[in-house]
Amino acid sequence: MSALPPTALTLAEQLIARASVTPEDAGCQALIAQRLQAQGFDCHTLESGPADFRVTNLWAIRRGSAADGFALVFAGHTDVVPTGPLERWTSDPFVPSHRDGRLYGRGAADMKTSLACMVVAIEEFIVAHPRHTGSIALLLTSDEEGPALDGTTQVVRWLQERGERLDGCIVGEPTSVNAVGDMIKNGRRGSLSGRLVVQGAQGHIAYPHLAKNPIHAVAPALAELVQVVWDGGNEHFPPTSWQVSNLHAGTGASNVIPGEAVVDFNFRFSTESTPETLQQRLAAVLDRHGLQYTIAWTLGGRPFLTRPGSLTEALGGAILQVTGRMTELSTTGGTSDGRFIATICPQVVECGPVNASIHQIDEHVAVAEIEPLKEIYRSTLERLIA
Repeated sequence: MSALPPTALTLAEQLIARASVTPEDAGCQALIAQRLQAQGFDCHTLESGPADFRVTNLWAIRRGSAADGFALVFAGHTDVVPTGPLERWTSDPFVPSHRDGRLYGRGAADMKTSLACMVVAIEEFIVAHPRHTGSIALLLTSDEEGPALDGTTQVVRWLQERGERLDGCIVGEPTSVNAVGDMIKNGRRGSLSGRLVVQGAQGHIAYPHLAKNPIHAVAPALAELVQVVWDGGNEHFPPTSWQVSNLHAGTGASNVIPGEAVVDFNFRFSTESTPETLQQRLAAVLDRHGLQYTIAWTLGGRPFLTRPGSLTEALGGAILQVTGRMTELSTTGGTSDGRFIATICPQVVECGPVNASIHQIDEHVAVAEIEPLKEIYRSTLERLIA
């Protein structure tokens, strides 16, 4: 084992400097694997996907001295979203920069700082506890911000085939609201998207009796769908919501009735509903309005929930110890790769930096909160597997 490495800030800067826009990893995982191998980790690089969208995944594990020890996995992604217009950035998004006590760069908040804190926390923990009882693992992908078809879901399948046991997982998503550790996610809503194509009959706008306007046909159904109460949620989840994201129709000419209308929509659903029941209820509304239509469904993920237990207690205790804050458990927000890991791991939570600037121009984290986040991860290790 090597001596203690540079700080989490240094590693965060090194990762931000790599332009790992989905599905590129740009060497981030190789850098992390090299450091973990020096601490006795067994590392596996798993590539997946077509040649024009090649995804890099990393599984690294250091097994504990006790066969039945707690197996804790840290998970995250090395890919980032595109920068947007470069001229709008105050500094180059892939040159880590410091201003007013903040570290700027694409991925600073989502989620290269979390990865740096995880790695350094693991390294420091191993130096202090070289014969730790539980196992420590790291699962990384470069396909979280993309379609998520060849990333974590593929690693999960590979782990299942190997019979790997996971007891708890911390995903480094930026979950904090005002200060590091003030909120962690112990679950997420499911995501179900659909593309509705309503058929009409194209014609001249001056002769509507010779055509059938699909926009007019679908409008009353959309108005009804907006008013539907899909469920009331529960103590852990808000009610299921249904939102239209895009509405397309027309040929580009102002005197043509279109032949079809396309509606893109999404359910963010709680554990009170299932994809099957939501599909059936939506189709019933469309049928009642006599529409001629097709729907292509995409299930982005089912909801998952980790009830209070050993992982939430350890992480909450670590946050209280490091920051003095009582953390809040929440299931709000979008989806994460936690939805895939939850299929093979009974306890999955998310904990990371403040999320106010994620995916934005001039993305950043407060430098003063990097060391506390690292200490939260390290203290959690101490509580679970030392």
